Amino acid sequence: MRTLMRSGLGMPAVIAALAGAAIAMRLPAGSFGIWALAGLCLLADLPRQRLMLGLFLVATLVAVSLLLARGAELPRGLVGQDLRLEGRVLASRIGQPATRLRVAVDDCQPAGPGLPACDGLDRVRLSVYDGPPMMVGERWRLTVRLRPPSGFANPGTFDFGAWLWREGVDATGYVRAAPPPERLAPAQTTPRRAALAFLDAHQPDGLGRRWLAALTLGADERLDEDDWALLNASGTTHLVVVSGLHVGLVATGMLWLMRGLARLVSPGRWRMAVWPWLLAGAAAGGYAWLAGLEPPALRALIMTWVGLWVASGRHAPGPWQAWWLALSLVVLVDPLSLWRPGLWLSFAAVAWLILIWQGRSRPRGIGGWAWALIRTQLLLGPLMAAAVVLAFGRLAPGAALINLVAVPLVSMLMVPLGLLGWALSWAQPLAQVCWGLFEGLATLLQAGLTKAVAVSPLQVLPAWQRLPVALCLAGLALCWGLPGVTRALRVVLSLVLAGVLLDLEPPTPPEGSLRVRVHDVGQGQAIELSAYDSPDAGAQVARVLYDTGPRFASGFMPLAGLWPAGQAFSRVIVSHGDRDHAGGVPALGDHRVGELLAPRGEAIGHAATPCVAGQRWRHGGAVFRVLWPPAGPLEALSANDRSCVLLVRLGERTVLITGDAGRAVERRLLPLLPDRIDVLVAGHHGSRTSSAADFVTSTNPRQVIFSAGRDNRFGHPAAEVVHRFRRQGSCLWSTALDGAVTATLTPSGALVVTAERHPVWRHGVDGDCHGVESRP
Repeated sequence: MRTLMRSGLGMPAVIAALAGAAIAMRLPAGSFGIWALAGLCLLADLPRQRLMLGLFLVATLVAVSLLLARGAELPRGLVGQDLRLEGRVLASRIGQPATRLRVAVDDCQPAGPGLPACDGLDRVRLSVYDGPPMMVGERWRLTVRLRPPSGFANPGTFDFGAWLWREGVDATGYVRAAPPPERLAPAQTTPRRAALAFLDAHQPDGLGRRWLAALTLGADERLDEDDWALLNASGTTHLVVVSGLHVGLVATGMLWLMRGLARLVSPGRWRMAVWPWLLAGAAAGGYAWLAGLEPPALRALIMTWVGLWVASGRHAPGPWQAWWLALSLVVLVDPLSLWRPGLWLSFAAVAWLILIWQGRSRPRGIGGWAWALIRTQLLLGPLMAAAVVLAFGRLAPGAALINLVAVPLVSMLMVPLGLLGWALSWAQPLAQVCWGLFEGLATLLQAGLTKAVAVSPLQVLPAWQRLPVALCLAGLALCWGLPGVTRALRVVLSLVLAGVLLDLEPPTPPEGSLRVRVHDVGQGQAIELSAYDSPDAGAQVARVLYDTGPRFASGFMPLAGLWPAGQAFSRVIVSHGDRDHAGGVPALGDHRVGELLAPRGEAIGHAATPCVAGQRWRHGGAVFRVLWPPAGPLEALSANDRSCVLLVRLGERTVLITGDAGRAVERRLLPLLPDRIDVLVAGHHGSRTSSAADFVTSTNPRQVIFSAGRDNRFGHPAAEVVHRFRRQGSCLWSTALDGAVTATLTPSGALVVTAERHPVWRHGVDGDCHGVESRP
């Protein structure tokens, strides 16, 4: 490693690792033959190509690791099939109505004959709706149904599929009630589990116990939803995740103790003693292991070890060489960390600290250290805020000032008190004193964070605003942190950046245009129609929501995650009362709704104006018209055939949404429809009960969008429906494959359709028209 640093190979190693990741994720399979041939050529010329061969091996190790991770995903032929699975519970989060489990798979076998093998699965995420309690560490035999890891793909929203990938989850699913789960072995006793059990036995349930488990043992699963919401809103999440702060504190404390001991043992040579540094590294390793060696703890441990080496001064690299070395080691040990925002946030913070302190003298006295802390937090705050905006799309405006108080409180008081309590756990009265003080400080911190968030609440930024806000915040940090910049210039640049931030405006849509966005909500439907008035009318946007998406058995409503609270909709149309269309109605309570429309007699859980054929309104140049259901009694119609059918015109362009209406309703609508439909949201998610041959021929749609869930059990869209539209020459899109699909229409006649592709699915058909297949 010493030779590596002297040669300055940390940066090339990182570049080689990134190249390996790109090879694994992007290049076609045939390229690996060329890759192997290049390795053989380097091996043949080993004496002269030793450096290149080393970098080649780094890239190969990363590529192979990622390929193995991709290959472990559930085969598509096992979707919806019963699987017999044996594994150990790694994590459990109890909730209502389901308990979430993360399970390490020891064995997996399909329940039926002739199915693909599933023994490559490594980690799965399961929901348990009805079953016995399953504790962390226990081994269970379960019957499960799984699907490959995936998530919804909507503009500016959390990418759950990408999160599953970087967490190493190979499949998601649920535990079947029959046959019942069978416990194979109890949880083995580990120091971490023993410590948590000891904490549960000696500390009352409440804030103190939750935060003590999180801050000292890395058990952040003990925090509840309110805790996480407060931490996210205040920008202090990093304080409760075991990170460099916690591991570094343990290493520093042990180093001080051991160097003090060395000074007593060998007063004349204590500065040259190596063993205090080794014991500090061992203490850091033991603490990270006790905390579970999860990716944040592992990353912190590697950075702490490298930091100890640098601080020791013994043939140590410079700070930048050490930074590159730590980054290359983290990526080599955990290639999936390349997709974790925490990696880049941590290393960006360390790089910025190196930059703002390099060449400056060491602080002196309490005043000097206090000013150093204030300066560091004020310079680090804007840069970290910029990184969080890019990674998560949220901004905690008061985070810099909040951390100015919270970081010293947690790092200098709470964590030391918590760890001291553990060290004194053999003498419970003394431990209780430490933990009592810890709980008092935790209560004080929680109250302070609550007040700070009330004054400066969390801002969830729209997608268009994130990059410019992040650039302005990063620019603000750079103009005050970079050396050689005069104070006057810093003030001027800060005022300019502040002016840019205050003057940001959303992108202006084409005058009088209509945007139709079919959101990716799984097996359900939620369509947002935005009509933009001309500038003469004040550039107002009128938003109509057609259907609210599903509500799953877990209680989750995809609609709740599409936008921040406080959106305004002039009208919400619920096509009918089925749960995949009306399931998200309760989430409308977070938004302002002008008028709610639904068919008469449909129970949607909210009072609504009847949706009746003939209703008509205008937003800008777009004319909205309800074609179905008719006035009068609807009892003779099925729930699907009561669906509100909406026709929207913008000049000569037309959009048709039929809900779940069947073929009989389609035939009655034909006389009311124009000769050609430009955008058709296929009826009933592409089911055989809709999109009859005469309807497809008569409407002759240019663009057809199927709103369906990936790997749904109904087989939507049906193969015969897909083929029917293909023969008609329609361009086909599916939210299951393409994510959210957006069609933009303008009065001039332009029609542009785009899709929010999920990264895992970007290797498929591309172009102006996407091919859509259906399972038979």
